[in-house]
Amino acid sequence: MENMTLFYGMLAGYIIAIALLGYLGYRHTRSAEDFMIAGGNVHPFLMALAYGSTFISTSAIVGFGGAAGVYGLSLLWLTVFTILVGVFIAFVFYGRKTRELAHGLGIKTFPEMLGTYFDSSFIRRFSAGLLTVAMPIYAAAVMIGGARFIEESFHISYQLALYGFASIIIVYVFFGGLRGVIYTDAFQSIIMFFGMIIVLGLTYWQLGGVTAAHESLGAMHHLVPEGLRSLGHAGWTSMPVFGTEIWWYVVSTLVLGVGIGVLAQPQLAVRYMTVKSSREIYRAMLVGGIFILCMTGVAFTVGALSNVYFHKTSGMISLSASEIGGAGANVDKIIPLFITQAMPEWVLMLFLLTLLSAAMSTLSGQFHMISTSLAYDLNPAAGENDRQTLIWTRMGTIMGFLLTLIFAFSLPSSIIALATALFFGLCAAVFLPVYTAALYWPKVTKSGAIWSMVGSTMLYLYIVLFVHEKEAALFGICEKLFGVKTLASAPWTYIDPIVIALPFSAAMLVLASLLTQPSTKKAASLITVGERQIR
Repeated sequence: MENMTLFYGMLAGYIIAIALLGYLGYRHTRSAEDFMIAGGNVHPFLMALAYGSTFISTSAIVGFGGAAGVYGLSLLWLTVFTILVGVFIAFVFYGRKTRELAHGLGIKTFPEMLGTYFDSSFIRRFSAGLLTVAMPIYAAAVMIGGARFIEESFHISYQLALYGFASIIIVYVFFGGLRGVIYTDAFQSIIMFFGMIIVLGLTYWQLGGVTAAHESLGAMHHLVPEGLRSLGHAGWTSMPVFGTEIWWYVVSTLVLGVGIGVLAQPQLAVRYMTVKSSREIYRAMLVGGIFILCMTGVAFTVGALSNVYFHKTSGMISLSASEIGGAGANVDKIIPLFITQAMPEWVLMLFLLTLLSAAMSTLSGQFHMISTSLAYDLNPAAGENDRQTLIWTRMGTIMGFLLTLIFAFSLPSSIIALATALFFGLCAAVFLPVYTAALYWPKVTKSGAIWSMVGSTMLYLYIVLFVHEKEAALFGICEKLFGVKTLASAPWTYIDPIVIALPFSAAMLVLASLLTQPSTKKAASLITVGERQIR
């Protein structure tokens, strides 16, 4: 960027606003309840924006936008799922009951909610431990997305971009807690919304209008590389060929993995606990839906249309353009390259703030969840002293931050979408059946919940490490132990783990619960106690 004075002015204004909002959150954070659920009295408009901005991150914009540059507009099915499942079903069928259960039991975190409902310290600590280990991988993917864009924009090293980017985030999460996170998320979501709308408009303007852009993209189907065509790629305006490897990757990993996994995201479920009443959740639904439609729809459309731009300007498709100046194709660089080359400088600056906002809003929620899991749910002394608990949760934020940095430096290229889908799929398999049963099925038992959670975790990890080729090759454990990348053969090597692990988890929950039903007298006693707790 040449006009650094303008950028520094925009950045200074952004940082001042974030600092003021973080300070406002700090001023109102005087207890562990304030830190963990923002006092439970957040306005629904703020909750909706915080929910959407926590859900939509650089993973969606850079990672999945880059994936759309490879697989095309088929990723718009993920937009449909994120609105239908991630907003409508999530708010209507999960949000209200989650808030009622959480406030009735007087709990502050997702692991505590499950542990308290099932009267099981094991469930609480198992959930918190799993989140502590797995969430830094997702957080690292988000951090990588922001750092990659800074790297391309300022032509600095990835390491320097990552350190600078990470340093900004940790400060206001450490001091502001969830209230500070929600305030800043709402501000950042407004920047994200207008930034993405401007990028979409200028993309169509660059390519000759909506009709011309999409016609050009459709006419490029013959440019699909043979390697992708042989795996089922049918062009950037078509779904992949049914049943092929790419079809399974797009549908099962990217669409279903994230689209269903959003229901069991602990950092999102906590947002339901921050509003005053169930009615507030319904009021937040429309705002959340519009926001997520804009974020994902724009990212996936721009990602796919970047092929038209690169072909017109350099004779290459997006995947080929991402190889220039690097060691090979890097899907995570497609969106940064397109923005830096196709957009005016002031849009580049605005988009940088958009990405900064997207990453910071999501990472703040992730660090907050890691910190509460470490310092509250895994800490035997948590809750005995409110002030001490608040100190421990802030220390947990630092630990989560360090874990995330380690992963951010360790993960390979083109990892953002895959790491995101991996975490979402794991949450769906382990938490979704138990979470749903806690809200809707009175016959679920503690034993059923434990068997479901532990069994699905073991199965999911087995598939990831030894069966599903993308992750098995990434971690390399299978190859080190057995000398092969995967122990399975097609199609199991490219069918996402969620397709197997989620039904298994649900079946295990139902079967184990039915086999461990308490006696009629004891069941009646438990129901009475549960009703009193919620009241």
